[in-house]
Amino acid sequence: MQSEDLAPGPNVVQKQEIFSHSLSNGLVLVAQSMPWLESSAFSINLPAGCRHDPMEKIGLSNFACEMVQRGCGELDSRQFIEALEGNGIDYNSSSSVYHMHFGGAMCADQIYPGLKIYSDVLMRPHLPSDQMEDGRLVCLQEVRAIEDDLAQKAIIELRNRHYGQPDGRDCHGSMESVAGITHDDIKEFYDTNFRPNGTIISVAGKIDWPKLKDHVENLFADWKEKPVPAIKNSDPQHGVTHIPFESQQTQIALAYPSIPYSHPDYFQARGAVGVLSGGMSSRLFHEVREKRGLCYTVFASSHSLKDRGAVVCYSGTSSERAQETVNVIVEQLLNLKNGIQEDELRRLKVQIRSGMVMQQESCRSRAGAIAGDWFHLGRVRLLEEITDAVNGLTVESINEYLNNHPPGNFDLVTLGPEPLDLPHALSSTSA
Repeated sequence: MQSEDLAPGPNVVQKQEIFSHSLSNGLVLVAQSMPWLESSAFSINLPAGCRHDPMEKIGLSNFACEMVQRGCGELDSRQFIEALEGNGIDYNSSSSVYHMHFGGAMCADQIYPGLKIYSDVLMRPHLPSDQMEDGRLVCLQEVRAIEDDLAQKAIIELRNRHYGQPDGRDCHGSMESVAGITHDDIKEFYDTNFRPNGTIISVAGKIDWPKLKDHVENLFADWKEKPVPAIKNSDPQHGVTHIPFESQQTQIALAYPSIPYSHPDYFQARGAVGVLSGGMSSRLFHEVREKRGLCYTVFASSHSLKDRGAVVCYSGTSSERAQETVNVIVEQLLNLKNGIQEDELRRLKVQIRSGMVMQQESCRSRAGAIAGDWFHLGRVRLLEEITDAVNGLTVESINEYLNNHPPGNFDLVTLGPEPLDLPHALSSTSA
């Protein structure tokens, strides 16, 4: 059954079928059939993210992600790449707070050899000691890239302080922490954190569900369940933080508490953020950049962990106008509690509809989305459900959410020549 469109025009959502299957070892396979495509994609979310890195060796998860792909099963490092490319698999990998991710998009019938290759990555990696330094160089280059990206550096520090350890950390670590990682550390990380229980494999595209389910059972049924490692948490560091940096520009990163993706009011929260930052008509873009010409970029976005969320704002501006930029951003955030307007909501719905149409055309996008849904919700939100939720947004419902969850308790990180003031922050610290 199809739901109403977000706006007049062609149907936004085609008929969808969602399948799921849990193996006895705790691994979950979830899939969406997209028979109108000739391609398929998979996303493997392994519960081996950087929240499991020791404090003195942050970057270990990312390093392990690199090393498990340097030969696995009967394939050495070069043969592994040749096998992926020979099957036409557009592959990717990364590490995040909760997960190590492996993914690929390919012609529909190549999903089976693709999953076979990655079963060896997860269960039979070589972890060659003679390639440790090559792997380290890759990881160090990623750290250097972040050091050169001042905007990203400010946002990383903001998340680190707003969420605390380990959920606010950046998976890449530092030059010092990556340099100190040994081959024994990689092996121990693999032995402890590579486990089927908690692993989510999602597939989207043109699929044969019974064949896919049997294939995954055959590949992973013998993978042994392991205990879930304990996590040590530390408190956030709220307030204002300044990172001194000689520059003509200042990077501004600001956050305030919000709700997670699993919260019943998530779409109301997302709607409020869309009014703040959803194109050239959004409040932040219009008031901060267009009307006052204070900055070259400004945006806000929703960010969600498993159990909590935040709204993260960023702006890059000249140092002499940085304080005024912060003042206007905070002014716009505080003005949200006064409510949104009908024309703002109308534009927001059109933007969401456009994004849903594009997601429907990408099996890679859907594979990632259904994996995320399963992790956060334990189920998959159909596009029809999202359509209904967005159609159900009203000015009144968003304004009621804002009345109950007004922006406040701001955390601020600045990177530039001079610290800035933020009267609505909790306290002041120095990086």
